[in-house]
Amino acid sequence: MKKLLCIILTICTAVLLAACGSKTQEKTDAGFQPSLDTNTSCRITVAGSYDNFEALEAAFDRFNEIYPNVQLSYVKLDDYENTLGTVLEGNDKPDIFFSFTWMIGNEKYESVFTHMEDLSDPALGLDLDCIRPYLLKRDADDQVLMVPVFSRTFGILVNNDLFEKEKLSIPSTWTELLDVCGELRGRGYSSPMMGYSLDSSGCLMNIVAYPLFTAALAEDPEAITLANELDPAAGEYMRPALEAVEKLIQNGCINLDECDQIEDNYNQVILRFFEGDVPMMICNADTVSGTKKRESQSEAFSKTPFSYAFSPIPLTEDGGYFIDSPSLEFSVNKNSDHLDMTNEFMRFLITREELKAMVSVKHLITPTTDFSVDALYAPFGQVSADRTISPEMLGVLDTLAVQIRIASFRVGRGEITVDEAVASYGSFA
Repeated sequence: MKKLLCIILTICTAVLLAACGSKTQEKTDAGFQPSLDTNTSCRITVAGSYDNFEALEAAFDRFNEIYPNVQLSYVKLDDYENTLGTVLEGNDKPDIFFSFTWMIGNEKYESVFTHMEDLSDPALGLDLDCIRPYLLKRDADDQVLMVPVFSRTFGILVNNDLFEKEKLSIPSTWTELLDVCGELRGRGYSSPMMGYSLDSSGCLMNIVAYPLFTAALAEDPEAITLANELDPAAGEYMRPALEAVEKLIQNGCINLDECDQIEDNYNQVILRFFEGDVPMMICNADTVSGTKKRESQSEAFSKTPFSYAFSPIPLTEDGGYFIDSPSLEFSVNKNSDHLDMTNEFMRFLITREELKAMVSVKHLITPTTDFSVDALYAPFGQVSADRTISPEMLGVLDTLAVQIRIASFRVGRGEITVDEAVASYGSFA
């Protein structure tokens, strides 16, 4: 009996070990394969400007399933823009840190760039092919110093159910947009399109104007140089964008008195849209990322939920543009005390699977080539390549972006004419 019991226990143990081994192998075969000793013990810190980063912390947990002794943490730096350079020089320097394309060309961040590792180095093994090529910015030495984990764009939140109730088609061209706004006004919608309008930062005017301005610049390589150098001659490239803003407001598509009741371009924009009587809400993807969490915070939406999606604004007869820009990028501190493990974490993170998991929590646009991740952003996956514009690939600098942002705001508010704005290019600050 004892011998028989031993045999049974041996068989059971073998079966259990085989099952565990099968699960481990199955998990390893699924994608990421560790390249370092999984018993390695060290601490990795990611520094950024978010108050909290639940999506990243979830990625930490998944990484710890493979490397249980690696302590990963996220820290928010106060006054990130002004303190990052100093922190990177300190004793408690982060291993990974937030980086943004607007830092490029800004003398203030020259020291920050000296700390960045070239993430395109084949020896690191990052799967950069899973990232949309428009989002990968290379420097003069052909190095990739920043890798996007989220991307962003400009567009409109569309209340699908409202259009269905009114038996109207969602507009896909400029003429259709003007016509449907007129039809909606006739049915009692005082502002068919709404958005934040109180300040130039995050204003609806820029969200309308910026895609058209960058499209105009993209058609003329010399225009980018003029615009970045703040040459007044570049003002003419703003004209179509500014005229579009002006026409939407003058035609009653946008009622600024209604829009001015929205007090911020994030929380209040979302909650106003969730009231259910706004056909189209002009905003950016950063705002859209907050919709899921706020569905339950809106009494109106909770009582009467509706289907909605985020779409390009149809600014031409050929449709809208997809301004494909990074929202948040990660850079690796090449002076990290644990560079091998830091790169191992980045290799783990920059995969379709992990980036998909990140956006499923944060609810921003995936930087990968797979738009099926979130149906909310699916309309942008249908935009043709010739209407997809990457400001970063064009070489658009933040100084240029400031000009169209302020010019469109002032034209939209009626403070200056289109002609005056065009003539004043380079002087807006």
